Amino acid sequence: QVQLVESGGGLVQAGGSLRLSCATSGNIFTINAMGWYRQAPGKQRELVASISNGGRTNYADSVKGRFTISRDNAKNTVYLQMNSLKPEDTAVYYCNSDVTTTQFLHQTYWGQGTQVTVSS
Repeated sequence: QVQLVESGGGLVQAGGSLRLSCATSGNIFTINAMGWYRQAPGKQRELVASISNGGRTNYADSVKGRFTISRDNAKNTVYLQMNSLKPEDTAVYYCNSDVTTTQFLHQTYWGQGTQVTVSS
């Protein structure tokens, strides 16, 4: 079993900052890519940012220059630093991990989601 536990969401005013964390635990052999997605009401889930196990990053155009994704491989944790937040960033944020388990199964796991609300 593999579990992802997210933390760090909340309510913030426009222009403010939040930092999300997501820790992966369980029967892990290695974690490949990790990422953050978000889903606003009435919209499809979309990629926010991803990071490879080598540190290569990818961002949605809407967050470039404002959000930074990073990871601590020793802690199996991925972070999302969100600055200059806008009301349109309001959504439930989900992390995911692309995991090779100790049984050498390759699967993607998701966190439970954390609400981010940006007030204008």
